[in-house]
Amino acid sequence: MASDNVIVFGGSGFLGSHVADALSEAGFGVKIFDLRPSPYLRGDQQMIVGDLLDRQAVSDASAGCRYIFNFAGLADIDDAMNRPVDTVSLNVLGNVHALEAAQRTGAERFVFASSVYVYSESGSFYRASKQASERFVEAYQERYGLNYTILRYGSLYGRRADDRNGIHRMLKQALNGGRVHYSGSADAMREYIHVTDAARLSVQALAPEYSNRHLILTGQERMQVRNLLRMIAEMIPSGAEVSFGERKADGHYVMTPYAFHPKVGHKLVANDYVDLGQGLLDCLGELHERLHKDQHAQDDWLVHDDEAKG
Repeated sequence: MASDNVIVFGGSGFLGSHVADALSEAGFGVKIFDLRPSPYLRGDQQMIVGDLLDRQAVSDASAGCRYIFNFAGLADIDDAMNRPVDTVSLNVLGNVHALEAAQRTGAERFVFASSVYVYSESGSFYRASKQASERFVEAYQERYGLNYTILRYGSLYGRRADDRNGIHRMLKQALNGGRVHYSGSADAMREYIHVTDAARLSVQALAPEYSNRHLILTGQERMQVRNLLRMIAEMIPSGAEVSFGERKADGHYVMTPYAFHPKVGHKLVANDYVDLGQGLLDCLGELHERLHKDQHAQDDWLVHDDEAKG
């Protein structure tokens, strides 16, 4: 498949970088396009630093690509609620630039990273941007015959996440302060999916039977957030205090995202997948590695500073 070139817009980020790796492991020639160089870039991947709002740069980068994945944009719901103009620019106009490039270059498939929030009345401007983008993807197929696959992701977790990721924030709180606070409802239900499982399924979605389909990529079992927090608390050697804020109208759904009904999505599941408990332990391991790395860097700085003073 080495001749089957793929470009991943937003490939330096949490989900995009894992999808880029899964594509490389499947034998594709992978180009990554993002605002910043990927810290996870492999030797067999090409990095292109650019802006999705630069239409010409997007078009040039897409040349010769058989498949085009768009994972770029503003992905944090809380951030999007306060930045409606940026949300439209990055998530809708940026996606149209990628669609236009796919149509002009004759791509075989356009893969769009959407969200289960498209079903919801929650999610504010983030949800609205994903709904609008899905309609543009569908309209490009109707107008130009550009085949697509829309992937509606659930709650992701795993390595390479940052403070915008819910599980990452909770694990970090527990490890650093012995306390985990969730500002929403303790009864909130989520279907967590490990990012590596989501990435593998994203590549499987290139199969012919998933052309012009809407796929749901969520976890294998539903879990209350209160039970997730209890799991995290028990994993910390000294334990962790758990608390909830019961915040209302924060843009996040509580029991289910299903309220608004766009085109029906079919759930794509893996036969083997990362167990939630094992996945959480691996995330804790990554956080522990980062803490030690930061501490070593601080110790080295103090040594050099003392030498300079001496």
